[in-house]
Amino acid sequence: MLTPISEIWAEADISDELDLKIKKYLRGEAASFEDLKDRKLKRQLSVREELYGNAAKAAAKAEKWLMPNEGGYLEAEGIEKTWRIKQEAIAKEVGLVNLRNQYDIVLPDLGPYTLDFTSSGRYMAVGGRKGHLGIVDMINLNLIKEIQVAETVRDVVFLHNELFFAAAQKKFVYMYNRDGTEIRCLREHGAALKLQFLKNHFLLASVNKFGQLHYQDITMGEIVGNFRTGLGRTNVMQVNPFNAVVGLGHAGGTVTMWKPTSSAPLVKMLCHHGPVSALAFHPNGHLMATAGKDKRIKLWDLRKFEPLQTLTGHANTLDFSQKGLLACGVGSFVQVLNDVSGTQNYSKYMTHSMAKGYQIGRLAFRPYEDVLAIGHSMGWSSILIPGAGEPNFDTWVANPFETSKQRREKEVRSLLDKLPPETIMLDPSKIGTVKSTYREKPTKQEREAEVEAAVEAAKGTKLKNKTKGRNKPGKKIQKKQDAIARVKRPYLEEKINEEQKISHKKQKTGENIDLPKSLQRFARKKSS
Repeated sequence: MLTPISEIWAEADISDELDLKIKKYLRGEAASFEDLKDRKLKRQLSVREELYGNAAKAAAKAEKWLMPNEGGYLEAEGIEKTWRIKQEAIAKEVGLVNLRNQYDIVLPDLGPYTLDFTSSGRYMAVGGRKGHLGIVDMINLNLIKEIQVAETVRDVVFLHNELFFAAAQKKFVYMYNRDGTEIRCLREHGAALKLQFLKNHFLLASVNKFGQLHYQDITMGEIVGNFRTGLGRTNVMQVNPFNAVVGLGHAGGTVTMWKPTSSAPLVKMLCHHGPVSALAFHPNGHLMATAGKDKRIKLWDLRKFEPLQTLTGHANTLDFSQKGLLACGVGSFVQVLNDVSGTQNYSKYMTHSMAKGYQIGRLAFRPYEDVLAIGHSMGWSSILIPGAGEPNFDTWVANPFETSKQRREKEVRSLLDKLPPETIMLDPSKIGTVKSTYREKPTKQEREAEVEAAVEAAKGTKLKNKTKGRNKPGKKIQKKQDAIARVKRPYLEEKINEEQKISHKKQKTGENIDLPKSLQRFARKKSS
């Protein structure tokens, strides 16, 4: 039976596509081992290269068959600009499922609202300043539970899953379950202004109105860290997803980074010439965006702690999406920036204006969806931002459709994999490595040059003019000689110690040691 030409062409296209994907995952061109004479080394290196090739093929096949969806962005034609495209025009081109993500919930008597998503993006927690708390299922837009706590709510955050969340209320921080039942009152945190949860360490971090930073382990209920920042009241707080370091923005224009095992900040950098109004970290952890009252939005490279780009504009809230889009909100205006070229050079991508009188308080991208949620003074809203979310989700990391049994297994597994607070550091790649204490021994020429430089420096020192009788030329010469001898002494002592070690080693090897008969045949024979 003959194979149709169309099937042959389809197989060829698939193989070509796989070859392109394999090149993306390879570590460059394979090395040539023809000049190697050591057969064992040649075989080991060839086996390693083969393993690299197999790993690249497996990654390419996984991308081809397990990650079929591709993210899409807005593309303008001709002189058209993407930031001029309105939400109404986008709504006409999307399906009914995506159209449901465009909505506006108006609750003017309970706002302004803050909100937070679970890691899978399925559930959203909302908190109104007038005491309204609720959990919403974002797939079918069902309100799971809502309660009225009858006091001020400043912030709300999910804990390790959707079954528990924490709310920063008027005097203390409270923990609730999914049914709205109060589990615990965390009085140690005081009147917290911002909350963040470190999911890999099961730590709840808060900063209160006195500028105190608290870390609490929610599994044991212990306070892991309690530090006074010393920089005044702040309500700008964000966690770096790469290394779990907490960043705080202060009124003096500085940004500090903290870990729970250090009473002093790991980093303190001056970012603005006025108070810091917003802060956000890129998902890769190497890029930070800050906004200040000096009408500047800055992007920082955290590997070198240098500014990459400075943009003009206000922002009361910032947030990065999973694909690197940056949302900025101020007043009733939302602006989304995009890195089109991939060189961390952000430009205007989309804009959206809320109704007059809406004051934006919080922006949050929904994970694995092209959706931006907006908490404002009149309730909360949702708009479509094409290309914002990761199109392919990993069910081992975050599964929006997980069952209760899968959730229980994931919770147990995450508790077993819980990281201690000591593992939080600026560069987590150093965990498990050994700090090298080996220092190369200087050569004889380098040591002599170092001694000569020290002697010349001692000769060039000026002596103080003293009283009559103590300023004679002979005494000056003696003082200079003493200074030179003082400089030479460490080098001479080091040389003497080395000679003593060598002589002691020779003496030890030259001594006649009586060994038992069974070991005498291993003794070194003296040359006749």
